[in-house]
Amino acid sequence: MSDAKFDKAVAIVQGLPKDGPIKPSQEEQLYSPSKFYSYYKQATIGDVNVPRPGMLDFTGKAKWDAWKAVEGTSQADAKAKYVEKLLEVLKKADTEEAKKYIEELESA
Repeated sequence: MSDAKFDKAVAIVQGLPKDGPIKPSQEEQLYSPSKFYSYYKQATIGDVNVPRPGMLDFTGKAKWDAWKAVEGTSQADAKAKYVEKLLEVLKKADTEEAKKYIEELESA
């Protein structure tokens, strides 16, 4: 897995319009260990290095828990899983835009 491919995947995810045809579900964006947020944090920072947010910070706690769930995953593996998940979402979308992104990722 090249850093260029991971960087391209991050740019695609961050550039997807919230109301566009390619929409990762909230589950895909955030919470499961196979999802974007947790693997992005693990790939770019490594294991959790901050305390769990307070009781009333529901979003913060969910993000922290998602990241904590992949603790111990190498940064290289986290990058690969991030790209794999994006490819899965793009293939599921099956639009011309998604096909363009798949081609860009595969050539990175």
